[in-house]
Parts: sequence; C-alpha cells; structure tokens
Amino acid sequence: MQEPGLAPDPEDVLGHLLSRHSIGPKHLVAPGPGAAQLRLAARAALRAPDHRQLAPARFIVVPDARRDELAALFEDFARRSGKSPAELREESGRAYNGPVLVALAARIDPGLPEVPPHEQWIAVGGALANFMNALHLMGFGAKMLSGRKASDPAIAAALCEPGETLVGWIAIGTPAAAAKPRGDDEPERVLRDWDRRG
Repeated sequence: MQEPGLAPDPEDVLGHLLSRHSIGPKHLVAPGPGAAQLRLAARAALRAPDHRQLAPARFIVVPDARRDELAALFEDFARRSGKSPAELREESGRAYNGPVLVALAARIDPGLPEVPPHEQWIAVGGALANFMNALHLMGFGAKMLSGRKASDPAIAAALCEPGETLVGWIAIGTPAAAAKPRGDDEPERVLRDWDRRG
C-alpha cells in the first residue's frame, strides 16, 4: 500500500490523462517504449475490469526484425483485394508504422454463461485503454489501427494463437509535435441520470 505522503496529486494525474488522444503514426518518432516500459503498460492492462480474470486481451510486440515479414503479409492482402501497385506499396508501408508496433489479439470464450462474450469484449477494451493510458503517462503517443486486414485469415494466423481474434495494431512512439486541441469534452454526451419512462 502506498504511503499517504507519497500519493500522486490526483489533479496532476487526471490533468495529464485528460490530455490523452490518438496520435497518427506519421507523427510518432523514436524513441519508442522499451521492454520494461511495455511490461509496465501490460501490467496496467491487467488492472482493467475483467470478470473472473480471464485476461482475454493479448499484446504481441512486432520485433523490428519481423517488420519485413509483416509488410509482405500486408502487401499480399492488398494484392488479393485487387489494389493498385501504389496501394500495394502503401499497405506494405503500414507494417513500419511507429518506432514500436504491438498487435492486439482477443480470446473470447462463448461457452461461459457467467461471463458472456460482451463482457469479455468490454475487458479487452478496458485492457487496451489502460495500456494506451499508461503509455501516455510515460510520455509516449500511440494510435490503435485496424481495418479489413485485421480479419484476414493469413495475417491473423501469423500473429494469433488458435482461438484468438486479431483486433488490430498499436503504433507507438514519441510525439513529434504538439497535438492539435480537440476541444472541450462534454461529459453530458456520455453521462446522464436514469429517467424513468413508462
């Protein structure tokens, strides 16, 4: 347990957390997080709400030495999708997004009546949010990327273990420029009282 005198100032932490936003890969530069920092972000992911502690989210670090392999898979997907040569190059280049690239996979078990699939997906989302928030608190920027290729069987088979679903990729690095203000958040968009109806 943390000693009261060592507790962080909640206003400082919340203020920093409320400045989090997604940063596109073209605005992410080296350095990215190292192994110890990724482990810390993974520890934060494990603190997300997770009924029965199923840990349905898995974070898969793509080593630099395997980026070319991933690029070939992306290019093959684009070719099979009927893309142009220019689009093939663009799709292949997505494998090099960010100084650090982490794939996100989910293991959803539909045979658990006490933890239905929607609860497991909520746990995956919570793990992703905690992972990205932790990276932000360490000074890194990140963006979750997905799209049709995440459901491609060849790409999913290369990254996932049996029974997992590929969700997408997280590009991570150091923000190259100050973020553009996104405007004030309006809590009323997502927070309301229960109004009795009927």
